[in-house]
Amino acid sequence: MRHLKTYTGALLAAGLIVGSAGCGSANDGRSGDGSSRAEGRAAAAETQQGAAEIATVRGRQIAVRRQKGDGAVWKTLSSPNEMGATRVFLVDGKDGDWLKVLLPIRPNGSTGWVKASDVTLSSTTHRVEIDAKAFTFTVFDGDKVLRTGKVATGEGGTPTPAGRFYFTELVKPTNPHSAYGAYAFGLSGFSPTLKKFAGGPGQLAVHGTNQESALGGKASHGCVRVSNDDITWMANNLTIGTPVVVKG
Repeated sequence: MRHLKTYTGALLAAGLIVGSAGCGSANDGRSGDGSSRAEGRAAAAETQQGAAEIATVRGRQIAVRRQKGDGAVWKTLSSPNEMGATRVFLVDGKDGDWLKVLLPIRPNGSTGWVKASDVTLSSTTHRVEIDAKAFTFTVFDGDKVLRTGKVATGEGGTPTPAGRFYFTELVKPTNPHSAYGAYAFGLSGFSPTLKKFAGGPGQLAVHGTNQESALGGKASHGCVRVSNDDITWMANNLTIGTPVVVKG
């Protein structure tokens, strides 16, 4: 079941659309414990198991620890998140009453531990794979290909980073003919070169475009652009928390 809410209006000025690096985007240079090897193992595990687990925060905030157990709290993250969307994590592992989750923070690939009792678990068999070299995306349901299409990625000094991410929110721009197209999915990752972008934190996104002729090449500040037909299909079929793997 899709637990998806679309945000519009004032939220667009809050940072995802105005400040997404990829829409126009970037991350700060390090790539946390999400090394390419770890990303590959995790993606392979999701493929073999046929489903990825999504943890939805139950309260107004959640305590994150560097290590499992009742030690010192490392970070406290709010829910809803900065965009007003219910906070979700992609589950990376389990150990008793604790869940290891992928965090939407810098550096990309960072993980932490949360109490299983603080979240509600759901699952999805969908995932998105983006081939930055071939400029294509593929949406899978398990091993079945559901949809493919062209993408545009980051150019020059604002590349689209490789890594394992997930959708954190869905925004519907008030003007579907803007540079962000019909919809924009926020990603859990950030630009490797832009710490800030247009007033936002340089968060990456997968979004539509008003320049579909640029698809199939490098054209953005780090975000992944797809056609409006493709992003509309994704908005109608993919849930927040869906895994997204960008291959460099």
